[in-house]
Amino acid sequence: MGEKRKYTIYAVDFDGTLCESVYPGIGAPNLVLIEHLKKRRRQGNKIILWTCREGERLLVAVDWCREHGLAFDAVNENLPEMIEWHGNDCRKIFADVYIDDKSVNKPKYHVPYREA
Repeated sequence: MGEKRKYTIYAVDFDGTLCESVYPGIGAPNLVLIEHLKKRRRQGNKIILWTCREGERLLVAVDWCREHGLAFDAVNENLPEMIEWHGNDCRKIFADVYIDDKSVNKPKYHVPYREA
């Protein structure tokens, strides 16, 4: 991995980002963001689902994304090539772009803003 990567890695949250936050349920889809990520993946970029969901709730979320045409290169873990390059799978997901309802610059990805 010494050469420059030719793709961008996007890490995207689920609740409140890919869909409205009604945890443990699943809210309405953020279709603008879903289409944006599908386009980026078609362009050869990598998408990681980065969520606190686990177990059955995680499986349901991944299936929901698949039903909306969104596939992932990894789920709650780093990409295999990043694990190999770093020599481990650290707890923090490595990405170039993090999209999360708890982050800044939310309007760019049509993620609603809510005061804490």
